[in-house]
This record gives sequence, C-alpha cells and structure tokens, in this order.
Amino acid sequence: MSDLIEILQIISTDGIGPVTFYNALKKGGSVAEAMNIIAAKKTVYSRSQAEDIVAQAQKIGVKLITYQDKEYPEGLKQINDAPPIIYALGNIDLLHHPAAVAIVGARNASIAGRKMASRIAYDLTERDVLVVSGMARGIDCAAHKGALYAKNRRGPTIAVLGTGVDEIYPPENADIYHQIAEQGLLISEFTLGLAAQMSNFPRRNRLIAALTAGTLVVEASLHSGSLITAKLAAEHGKEVFAVPGSPIESRAAGPNYLIKQGALLTENADDILNTLSITQNRQIKNYQLELIGLDKPQNKANISEHKIVEPAIVKSPTEKVPLLELISYEGVDIDELLRSSGLEQADFFMQILDLEFGGKIERQAGNKVARIK
Repeated sequence: MSDLIEILQIISTDGIGPVTFYNALKKGGSVAEAMNIIAAKKTVYSRSQAEDIVAQAQKIGVKLITYQDKEYPEGLKQINDAPPIIYALGNIDLLHHPAAVAIVGARNASIAGRKMASRIAYDLTERDVLVVSGMARGIDCAAHKGALYAKNRRGPTIAVLGTGVDEIYPPENADIYHQIAEQGLLISEFTLGLAAQMSNFPRRNRLIAALTAGTLVVEASLHSGSLITAKLAAEHGKEVFAVPGSPIESRAAGPNYLIKQGALLTENADDILNTLSITQNRQIKNYQLELIGLDKPQNKANISEHKIVEPAIVKSPTEKVPLLELISYEGVDIDELLRSSGLEQADFFMQILDLEFGGKIERQAGNKVARIK
C-alpha cells in the first residue's frame, strides 16, 4: 500500500509524467528515493490527497494497478512512457487475455463503416479475440457494441478512456459504459473525476496500441487520432489492418493511405485472424474442426463465412417478415424477438445493430428494443 500511495503522489505532481517518473526511479533505485528526487525540485502531491483517491476508488469499485502489480499488462511494459498507475473498472483478468485487436476509426463514421466495425468486432469476439477501443463516437462505439453482442450478449471488450475511468464521455454512451463495466473492462491512466480534455485522447491511443497484437482502422481522415494509433502499433512491431474505401470519400483517405504504406487490406475478421495466426488450434480456443472432419481439404467447402455450417433448420414463416416489423414502438424483449425472427444469432444481432445505426430502433432497459416513432 505504501508504494501505491507514493507512486500516486509522484505521478499526480504537476509537471511529472511517466518518463520523468521512470527516470527518477532508475536514478534513485526505489519509489521512496524517486520521491526524494522529485521532492527536491517540486512540491509533491500530498499523501492525504493520494489516500483520498484510493479510498474513493475502493468505494466505487475501481482498482488501482501499478507497474509493480502482477495484474499490470505485459503489453504496457514494452513502452517507455507506460503509465505507472492505471485505473480499472470491471474484469481485470482481461488485461491478460491471450489475443487482442484494436478497432478504431472516425467519430463521424458512415452507417456502412459502423456496420463493418461491428461485424468484425462480433466475429473476432466469437473467436475469442478481445476487441479494444476508445469508446468514442462512431467506429469505436460500433466496435464495442459488436463485441458486447457476441457470446450470446456476454462478449467482453476493453475501453481505454481519455477521461477518468469514472467519467462517461461522450454522455450518450452511458448505456454502453455501464455494459462494458459489467461484462468487460474500462481502464484509464487519468485520475478519477477528470473530465474530457482533447489533449488526453491522443495520449490514450498509445495504450490502445500497446494492449493489442494489431490495430484495425475503419474510416479515418489523414490527420485523425486513429492513424496515430496505427503508427504507434507499427512502431512497436504490431500488425496494422485497414478497411479500404472509395477514393472520393474523405473518410477512406486514412485507411487507403495505410494500405499504400503496407497495412493489410481487411474485408472481414478472417483477414485479421489469418494474419495474426490465431485461428484454429493456435493461440486461442476455436472450433474443433478435426472432431467433425472439417480440417480435411475436401471438406473445407463446408465452412461458411466465419463459422461452421450447421445442419439445415426448418424456419418459421416469420423468417420472411422484415425484422423491423416484429419490433413494436412499446418495446420487445430481445430474446423473444430472436426466437420469433427465425434468424441465426449472428445475423440477428447484425440486423439489430443495422437498425440501431440507422436510427430506426433504440435499446431500452430490461433487455428490450423499441421502434423509434
């Protein structure tokens, strides 16, 4: 506990960032000596204030993880300006998930772009690849939603915030924030209560890149933060993926540029899985193809897009009814809607996301969706 408080004091001192902290630590040889070195030049953040932060974090269920702790992710240790402390709300075991991919992109994303991000996030999560993003408007939010809908709506995802971990930004993401806290993980290097500051969002991008094996960019301008994330990923030897777009569309300029620079053109989750070599029977749990003979070349035609073809099922007549027509203005339970639709689960959730992105339905409390009048 004493090291946690002292680390918090040092890193909370005005003008002290991670690089200065580690330089002082290297010179002094211990946190206590680093404190003395910093105190000789600056007025150090008070111990009582640091203790108040720890108490507040405990009260709201936030865990403070220092670079000394076993929970601290290995990926962050590889960067020279790794935060000495991260604030975490949710399932901290996800910090050591065996395979993770970042999905980032434009805030003013098109419906097609958001659908693409959600589809890929859903498929990656179904294949036990953790999706990491920044919970911003547009592509980030779409990626988180796709991941959360996977695994029978229990899919995990990590959101790296540019605010305090107890701050919801943007405000309209309140529902997704709480859902990630419940079934995924929210993390931040910024102190509790810190509101959105534009200078902090580029800083959090380095954490997104460091926590993952690769970064996918879906729609971005040439000067966006998403390209910063991709650049950081490449600098650390990580894979960079990009979804191509029309050259006359400004939101395609970033991904198209990355592809020209050597990023891997990406159309679906398999493009990412194959490149990272984390498909069947490798780093992550997957379908046991050999148990049913689908590992043999002559049987590979039986594998459909992203999943094993299941035996044909006789669908109910409601399958031909557009999904929107099955949703009332008062709201309908999602589980009941899935049963009534006659759709496969993956297709059902993708259609739900399409309707949500198109502004035709909204999510309600109690696992419901409703048509928008």
